[in-house]
Amino acid sequence: MSQDTLNFIFIGLSFALYITIAVRSRAASTKEYYTAGGGVSPFANGMATAADWMSAATFISMAGTVAISGYDASRFLMGWTGGFVLLTVLMVPYLRKFGKATVPDFIGDRYYSKFARGVAVVCAIFICMTYIMGQMRGVGVVFSQLFGISIPFGVIIGAAIVFAYAGLGGMKGITYTQVAQYCVMAFAYTIPAIYIAMALTGNVIPQLGLIGNFTMSEPVLPFLEKLNNINSELGFQEYTSGQMSTINMFCITAALMCGTAGLPHVIVRFFTVKNVRSVRRSAAWTLSFIAVIYLTAPAIGAFSRVNLIEKLNGTAYSDAPAWFYDFEATGQMAWVDKNGDGVIQYCGPAKSEAGTFSVFQSKAPIYPSYDAPENQRIGMHGERLLASKADDSNPNELWFGNDIMVMANPYMAGLPMWVIALLMAGCIAAALSTAAGLLLVLSTSISHDLMKKIIKPDLSDREEVNYARIASFVALAVAAYFGINPPSAFIAKTVAFAFGLAASSFFPTLLIGIFSKKMNRVGAISGMLVGISFTIGYIVYFQFLGGHSEQLLWGITPEGIGFVGMLLNFIVAFTVKAFTGDAPQHVQDMVTEIHIPSGAGQAHNHDFEI
Repeated sequence: MSQDTLNFIFIGLSFALYITIAVRSRAASTKEYYTAGGGVSPFANGMATAADWMSAATFISMAGTVAISGYDASRFLMGWTGGFVLLTVLMVPYLRKFGKATVPDFIGDRYYSKFARGVAVVCAIFICMTYIMGQMRGVGVVFSQLFGISIPFGVIIGAAIVFAYAGLGGMKGITYTQVAQYCVMAFAYTIPAIYIAMALTGNVIPQLGLIGNFTMSEPVLPFLEKLNNINSELGFQEYTSGQMSTINMFCITAALMCGTAGLPHVIVRFFTVKNVRSVRRSAAWTLSFIAVIYLTAPAIGAFSRVNLIEKLNGTAYSDAPAWFYDFEATGQMAWVDKNGDGVIQYCGPAKSEAGTFSVFQSKAPIYPSYDAPENQRIGMHGERLLASKADDSNPNELWFGNDIMVMANPYMAGLPMWVIALLMAGCIAAALSTAAGLLLVLSTSISHDLMKKIIKPDLSDREEVNYARIASFVALAVAAYFGINPPSAFIAKTVAFAFGLAASSFFPTLLIGIFSKKMNRVGAISGMLVGISFTIGYIVYFQFLGGHSEQLLWGITPEGIGFVGMLLNFIVAFTVKAFTGDAPQHVQDMVTEIHIPSGAGQAHNHDFEI
C-alpha cells in the first residue's frame, strides 16, 4: 500500500468521524448552538478546549519555529501556556458566574451600553478573522502536501469541511467533534516524537532525549551540544542562544499571554459546563491535555533541525531523499544551485556577505507559469526552477517554509508509513478544531450580539440560528481569501497578530470590568478603541504599507505591539474615567456579586442604552 493511499484512509476515516458526530449532535436551539446546552462534563470539555486551543499555529508551526529559531521560539511556549493560566485564574470563573456566554454580551451588560457591545463585536470580528486566517493557511499547507495541489485549493477544501460541521452543528456539534480531534492530535504529535527520540538519542521519552545524548555518531555528545556545533559550523547562531532583543522578546511573550486571556473562542468554551465548580475542574483537565503537546514541541523542533541538516546539507541533488522531491513539487521546499555544482548547501548568515541566509530576493519562492517552456521550469539536474531572482550575496541554496517542518519530520526520520498518515490526520485536526471554534464566535457575535441585541431585538430563536449560519458562511469566505493571501506566510506569526489584538482590546476591558467596580462605560469604550486602533494601525503599516525595521517603536515587532496597545488601553480607560465619574451603583453591586463564592448564581439581563 502506498503512502498516499494510507494518508487518504486515515484522513477519510477522521473526516467521517467528525462529520458523523456533528450531524448526530446538531444544534436544535440557540442554547445548544451557543453553549452546547450547558451540560458537557468537565473531562470532555477539557479535551475539547485543548483541541480548540491547540491550533495550526501550535501543531504545525510552533515546532517549526523551535527548529529554526531555537531559544527565541520560547516566546510562543511561555506566552501561550502562561496566558491560559491567566485566563483560568483571572477571567473564566467570574465570567461564568456572570452568566453571559459571549465576550460582547458581558461587555454590553457590565458597561451598561449597546455601543460598548457594538465595539466589542467589532473587536471580536477583527480578532477572530485574523486568527482564522492562520488556521485556513494551515489547512491549505496540509492539503497541498497531502493531495499534491496548490495551497489556495487546499484552503477552499478546508473551508468547505469546516462549514459542514461547524456552521451547521454549532457548539454542541463542535464540542464532541473536538474531543475526537484532540485524541487524533495527541497521538499524531507524540508517536512520531517517540520514534525519533529513540532513533537519535536512545530515549523513549522525547523530553529526556532533548536533554540526553546524541547517539547516532561518535563521539557521543549531549544532544543540545551537537545541535549547537552543527549550527555554528554552518554559520548560524548557537541553537540555545537567542538573538532577539530583550524588550521585543518580553513584549511578544506578554502580548501572547494577555491575548490568550482575552480570546473569545476559548472563554466561551467554559459556558458549556454546568457551574463554576465544573469550570475549575474543566480548566485543570485542559491544562493537563495541553501539557502533552506543549512539552513535546521543543523536542520535535530540535529533532527536525538535526534531521534536516543531516539529510540535505552537502547532499547531491540527484541523491536527495524522495521526500525532498515531493515537498519541492508542492512548493514547500526549494533549491537554487548558485554555484552549479549540483550539491545542496545550507548556510547561515555568518557565511553571507550581506549577513542573511535568504536564497532569493523575494520573501517566498515565485515559480514560472505552468505553460512556460520546459527549460524555464526544470533545471539541468531535474530540479524545479524558480522565477525568483537568486540572492548571490550568500551561498545558501536551500529554502523551506517553517510551517512544513512538523510534516517533514517523520519523512526525514524514515518512520513507518502509518505514522506519517497519522501525523497528517493530526495536522488537519489541529487546524479544523480551532477554525470551528473561531467560526462559532464570529457567527454568534454577529447573530446574537449584533442582530439580536442591537439591530433586531425581536428575532426568534430559529431566525437567530439562521443568521448565525449565514454569518458563518460569509466569515469563512473572507477567511479563505486571507488564508490564500495571508498577512504572513508564517502561520504562527499571523496568529500572533490575533493575540496582540485580543491583548490590546478585550484583556484590559474584561480585567477592569471584573475587578474595578467603578469603571464607567465611557472609559472602557475609549480604552478599547484606542488600544485596538493603535495595534491594528501598527500591524497594517509594517505588514502591508512597507514599514522598515529601522522604524519599529523601541525595536518592537508587530507580533509584540499588542502589549503596548494593552498599556494604552489601561491608561486611556482610567484617565477618561477620572474625568467622567463612577459607574452607577447598581452596576457596582452587580460586579460585587460575581466575587461572592456562593455557587454559579443566576445572571440578570441588564439592557441599557447609551
